Amino acid sequence: MMDWTDRHCRFVHRLHAPHALLYTEMIVAPAIVLGNAQRLLAHDPSEQPVALQLGGCDPTQLAAAARIGAEAGYAEINLNVGCPSDRVKSGSFGACLMLRPQLVADCVRSMRDAVPAQVPVTVKCRIGIDDRDEYEFLAAFAEAVVGAGVDALIVHARVAVLGGLSPKENREIPPLKYGHVHRLKRDYPGLPVVINGGIGDVASMSEHLAAGLDGVMLGRAAYHRPALLAEAERALIDPAWRVPPPVEIIERLLPYARARLAAGERLHSVTRHLHGLMAAREGARAWRRCLSEIASRPGTPPEALHSALCLLNRERAA
Repeated sequence: MMDWTDRHCRFVHRLHAPHALLYTEMIVAPAIVLGNAQRLLAHDPSEQPVALQLGGCDPTQLAAAARIGAEAGYAEINLNVGCPSDRVKSGSFGACLMLRPQLVADCVRSMRDAVPAQVPVTVKCRIGIDDRDEYEFLAAFAEAVVGAGVDALIVHARVAVLGGLSPKENREIPPLKYGHVHRLKRDYPGLPVVINGGIGDVASMSEHLAAGLDGVMLGRAAYHRPALLAEAERALIDPAWRVPPPVEIIERLLPYARARLAAGERLHSVTRHLHGLMAAREGARAWRRCLSEIASRPGTPPEALHSALCLLNRERAA
């Protein structure tokens, strides 16, 4: 998610779920190839496994970016052809590329050739574009990228409406058609298929997995309530895992935050990803307000986060 899942967000999410595959923000290939790749791809080793999500439509540039990403240690290289924002449409990448399946196939083939065999090359897409929401459209797209050697498809089970809907509306208004994704898995049993869109609880995740899908991708549901990742870890991977309490997350975050401040970053860059830490808990509003106040003070040390937890404890006692 652009402007959301940066390295600080991923560090917080890793504290909740040791085994989840995390994704970077979508980064356009030219920025990596022609820009400051070291800055864009920097991450803490504890975040791994992390997939690098790329945007672009030039096979040569995508191959170069994929190679750089694999050399930087990313566990998967993902091509995003599902984002419906105006920025990606005007740049001829994102969801509009589903209308050009052979070009996407060329991109996948070039990326696949550029990285070691053990690094998966995957594609994230929608079920269709605008009025092209019939299953046959999705199947034809899948056929093209499967032929190019794609290692998995992550499918947002909504059509992308490129004219008339904002990115937010594209996540909410087009109806979910989970059946398309399940049918795709039945038609391509050897292809790992991951479902995305409108999934916000462990029960729904379990249903999709029990029906034969290979994985579930969570987006804003996990961002706004990261405890969901811990619940999924416990339900699907490790029954002994527990949802870590906020105070434990803060304690484990402090050394990381100190290191990032020493590197010249602002405390707000880290704390902005903690607003969901108290989601659905008593005192959540006070927690968010206190975080904003702490982050706005120049020179505030990470240890100031303890004061926010103390505030919540006082409110509960009252």
